Amino acid sequence: MRHLHTRTTRRRVVAALTVLLFALPAAAPAAVADEQAPEAPALADGLALTPPMGFNNWNSTHCRAEFNESMVKGIADIFVAKGLKDAGYQYVNLDDCWALPARDADGKLVPDPARFPNGIKAVADYVHSKGLKLGIYTSAGTKTCNSAGFPGALGHEYSDARQFADWGVDYLKYDNCNNQGVDARQRYTTMRDALKATGRPIVYSICEWGENKPWEWAADVGHLWRTTGDISDSWGSMLSILKQNLPLAPHAGPGHWNDPDMLEVGNGGMTDTEYRSHFSMWSVMAAPLLIGSDLRSASDETFEILGNKEVVAVDQDPLGKQGAVVSSGGGRWVVAKEMKDGSRTVALFNESSSPQRIATTAAAVGLPAAGAYTLRDLWKHESRNTAGTISATVPAHGTVLVRVSADRRWQQHPPAVELGLDGSPLVEAAAPAGLTTTVTDLGRTPARQVSVRLSGPAGWTVKAASPTTAKTLSTGRSLRTRWTVTAPQGTPPGSYDLTLRASYRSPAGVRAENTLPFAATVVVPPPSGTSGLGDLPWLSAANGYGPVERNTSNGESAAGDGHPITIGGVVYARGLGVHAESSVEYYTGAACETVTAQVGVDDEKGAKGTVAFEVWADGTKAASTGVLTNAMAAESLTADVTGARLIRLVVTDGGDGIDSDHADWGDARLSC
Repeated sequence: MRHLHTRTTRRRVVAALTVLLFALPAAAPAAVADEQAPEAPALADGLALTPPMGFNNWNSTHCRAEFNESMVKGIADIFVAKGLKDAGYQYVNLDDCWALPARDADGKLVPDPARFPNGIKAVADYVHSKGLKLGIYTSAGTKTCNSAGFPGALGHEYSDARQFADWGVDYLKYDNCNNQGVDARQRYTTMRDALKATGRPIVYSICEWGENKPWEWAADVGHLWRTTGDISDSWGSMLSILKQNLPLAPHAGPGHWNDPDMLEVGNGGMTDTEYRSHFSMWSVMAAPLLIGSDLRSASDETFEILGNKEVVAVDQDPLGKQGAVVSSGGGRWVVAKEMKDGSRTVALFNESSSPQRIATTAAAVGLPAAGAYTLRDLWKHESRNTAGTISATVPAHGTVLVRVSADRRWQQHPPAVELGLDGSPLVEAAAPAGLTTTVTDLGRTPARQVSVRLSGPAGWTVKAASPTTAKTLSTGRSLRTRWTVTAPQGTPPGSYDLTLRASYRSPAGVRAENTLPFAATVVVPPPSGTSGLGDLPWLSAANGYGPVERNTSNGESAAGDGHPITIGGVVYARGLGVHAESSVEYYTGAACETVTAQVGVDDEKGAKGTVAFEVWADGTKAASTGVLTNAMAAESLTADVTGARLIRLVVTDGGDGIDSDHADWGDARLSC
């Protein structure tokens, strides 16, 4: 999927090559091993009892010259200096390109002397001197995934494992390229046995991209296994991988983890809100936390996210349960993770592009009946009491992460107060827009001396049209306030930050506050007549790879790198080029009637790609297709969007992941 700079594209090249026969030595059934493998043991080695935490250099450096001994040592230094080691991060892992393309005369791997002039052992010794551990990479094939052709371990498992152990390696990432069609379980089991034969404890990461469902067979083979293809630094990619990994919760546990790939936090392709969601959901899923951003230039916000010890503790909980989906629908997700102390960590995750209220109860997430509960917000680092409701208005693409317990000391905390919004925060410049806010007491105790205020950008007018205070709110009661919000004449279209704040006191007189930041969007009414959607401004656009493209196909990388939209040999001069999972939202202001398009998989993907198209009008599905493949001609899609203020064009992955899912909205038009 990442044509220019990632292993996924190389994998596709490799996949084509695997149809060729590879002349392995005649020792064959295990022609994949360079000596007789011992009887397969079960993994009971005490390793990876919690998900591994560390760093992988690939997203930071790829194969560039900056990937070298100095850089790796510097990462170890940053772990210590920035508190990541104290937060639990252990592994500094090398990815592809650390070796020379050829083995030596004895068949041994040779570290690249330009990158690692003192060898891998010297790097391992330095990392170990910091109280950290070193990881390394190779592939369960004849070569690794990089096009330069670095040697893989197929047929060399025992000698390579011996080298890794002698160097002091603590972690092996074992990829899947150039595998020659050899059975995955056989290839990965052989390396398991080779690692065991060294006598050195080495965490074993199976990276076969979920192609052969390793969660069904690898619990006694590796300590973690990739469940998906490569992640990329985009909301759509993260979301797609999240949805693939969530259903696999029953297969994870101490010493055997589902791995939805490394963290993208801090790489720049998502907002901080989206990165907090990414980190929250990986932690709730008990996923390995392997930093994939360049820590040498990371922002304070990135370190704050990665170093949040309360969230890390969720991931590292010794019970080892992966969070399970309690409910989902309309982009609202509730995922709950059982913790060793009997509490539950609950993620209220909003995948949609607008704020949404997401709610559940203590009983629904598996907590015992109690008079009240302590609710700890793991991002705000605040504790409140709740009578049993767990709910919040969650910003677009945001996650509220709370730890809830049947705690007898609940009374020492102020009541939980939920802030809510009624109405869509869409504003036309110089036109007053109505908005209603709510302040609701979720606690067992009353909230007293309640007051609420709403603030907007400089120059905006925000006026309350009903009371903003309440003397007391008892459990379940709300203060509702109507507001008018006006953006100044000439305000450019775009997103603007507003903040709702409520202050109150507990029965003991303790002052508390809750805030809800959200975005108001200044919109422009759509033009009358029929317009190409590729020419109109959108409110939001999320894509699996690369940006949504106007009037070209999706190129997966930088804006403008697409090609003419082509479906079934027919070229469309106008439209949208996207990559599943994708969502593009437009403001229609209740002034439009229909959306039409010719939809399908772009021809540039050959025989690959499976997608489905949907048109949503104000949260209701107005039209959809079945699963479409590259072999199909374009399908005509028409949606009645009469009276809708918002429309959303959605492309899903067809149920099989987002590999090669280049989807086209050919000749997409909006009639108003």
